[in-house]
Amino acid sequence: MYSIIIGSFFISLLHALIPNHWLPVLAIGKKEGWALNETSRITFIAGMAHVISTVLIGIILGMIGGKLSEHMAEFAHFIGPALLVLMGFYFVRQHYAHQHFHLNKEQIKTKSKQSIIISLVIAMFLSPCMEIEGYFLLAGSKGWPLLLGIAAMYGLITITGMLIWIRIVYNGLIKLNWHKWEHNAGIITGLILIATGVFSFFIN
Repeated sequence: MYSIIIGSFFISLLHALIPNHWLPVLAIGKKEGWALNETSRITFIAGMAHVISTVLIGIILGMIGGKLSEHMAEFAHFIGPALLVLMGFYFVRQHYAHQHFHLNKEQIKTKSKQSIIISLVIAMFLSPCMEIEGYFLLAGSKGWPLLLGIAAMYGLITITGMLIWIRIVYNGLIKLNWHKWEHNAGIITGLILIATGVFSFFIN
């Protein structure tokens, strides 16, 4: 159980740091002349849409994991960890294609503020974080308290991280190679998934 919690924590933290979760909002906000508080508010709304869709899928997967564990004794011990390892290898292999969403800049130029916000919310809702879903599946085999705990932790870390980065970058307090960071995030995610799967197998 502890390996699931620790792995979920690091994936959630990494998820909050990935720039394509908050950088598009910041870029649009700067272009449209939004104040920091307004940009933060819109980031919160878009981030909540992203969290809600991710958690909804996660709860469904967790329920499936719970049912499987009732009928398959080997699920929690072997199948669940194996799925995490496989997902890890997938994200390592596909890290260069890791993207959550992109908005057409030409279309944004002709949109009203309300339309831009709606576009951001829809885009974020339709791009759930698939990296965390394996943890929901495995947590479901351990019971509802762990499943809901991971959902709450994921949501809190994701939203808080997005808001913190918005404020830091908006004020120009730090400058990074965001493309390189996003590019490498897939590898880090994959390695965390693989490590969690291996630990879960030997600890369970």
